[in-house]
Amino acid sequence: MQETVHVIGAGLAGCEAAYQITKRGYNVKLYEMKPEKHSAAHKSDDFAELVCSNSLKSNIITNACGLLKEEMRLLDSLIIKAADECKVPAGAALAVDRDKFSAYITEQITNNDNIEIIKGEVTQFDVNEPTIIATGPLTSDGLISFLGTLNIEKINFYDAAAPILEKDSIDMNIVYFGARYDKGDPDYINCPMDETQYNAFYNELIDAKTAPLHEFETVNVFEGCMPIEVMAKRGPKTLLFGPLRPVGLIDKRTGVKAHAVVQLRQDNLPGSLYNIVGFQTNLTFSEQKRVFSMIPGLENAEFVRYGVMHRNTYINGPKTLKSDFSMKDKPNVYFAGQITGVEGYVESAASGLLAGINIARRLSGKLPLELSNRTMLGALSGYVGNFSGSDYQPMNANFGIIEPLNERIKDKKQRYEVLANRALDEIKDLNEPNII
Repeated sequence: MQETVHVIGAGLAGCEAAYQITKRGYNVKLYEMKPEKHSAAHKSDDFAELVCSNSLKSNIITNACGLLKEEMRLLDSLIIKAADECKVPAGAALAVDRDKFSAYITEQITNNDNIEIIKGEVTQFDVNEPTIIATGPLTSDGLISFLGTLNIEKINFYDAAAPILEKDSIDMNIVYFGARYDKGDPDYINCPMDETQYNAFYNELIDAKTAPLHEFETVNVFEGCMPIEVMAKRGPKTLLFGPLRPVGLIDKRTGVKAHAVVQLRQDNLPGSLYNIVGFQTNLTFSEQKRVFSMIPGLENAEFVRYGVMHRNTYINGPKTLKSDFSMKDKPNVYFAGQITGVEGYVESAASGLLAGINIARRLSGKLPLELSNRTMLGALSGYVGNFSGSDYQPMNANFGIIEPLNERIKDKKQRYEVLANRALDEIKDLNEPNII
């Protein structure tokens, strides 16, 4: 009888890990506290719920996250397969219908005969059993307390989600479809602002009332998910170089470049819902309605979901984990997903993929698969296991953590293309029987 692996958490990382483990001939007991208990941010009962954006970022290999996705495609990632199946128009980005995406993964996992789903909160586990902790940054207090008994150091930070609107409530006489620099299909709805409109919006935004955060007096906000109102308080021009950047966006009806542009991205396959790009927020719901309705074209917008801010938790990866995502002092226990200190949907799933492969290899008596830092997946796992600084922070995929080239290439796009092809060649050279 094949040994069983316990996977705690049916988010992106947990589902990816479970899929990779069963693919290699082992059984999985997958534990998920929903629907009995939801975190502060989760709403759906399905697995692999996307809490924040519906975008998995760029699909182009000269983008770090695009390269990571392509590496994962070559390694037969369930999460990327689901995203490709459930994608919605988003230019060069891979964005998905979040409900169909979660439903697709839930169906794949539920119908897998080698996966037993156990519903209910897990607050402890046997460290001698093969186990993957993939409970995400919203890990329950009970399990966090148990991890503390294992001398695992935790770190807290906050991130936020953006609002979602009904398309039919957007004034299409004011907004226009377009892509920045006309690259790709014109999939984004653009809301142009002149200088007077922007200044009025900005002044209301920085003075708007925010929802209280009770857990900490000092809030550590992750830069990649910074609330729009926090970003705005850095200065009146900050948003003009960030999510409201007008560069490359011309309204073809007028030929005019606006002072600022708010972009909306399709959120579901029918195209009936759009989210406000870059507008993660902790404003109260009433203030979101008041202030965001000042955006041209959104005066009568109907919000189907307001933005929220929530606490995230991750462990001190370098103190706890090896680069194969196993614990240094408890080799049967692996971690995967954002609880390890990787940041982002794709990065979370990628760590689940590698943890799943490696726990299966361990059960087979094989050495772990440790990709070199010439690959994005190897560089990311190496960051988690080998970071040597004093301030371990969540990390997105980026070319800065990849081993540089021996040759100097001044053109950044060309340099990234060479780096990407080098990484993909290494992944392609992996011998599939050797991975198993």
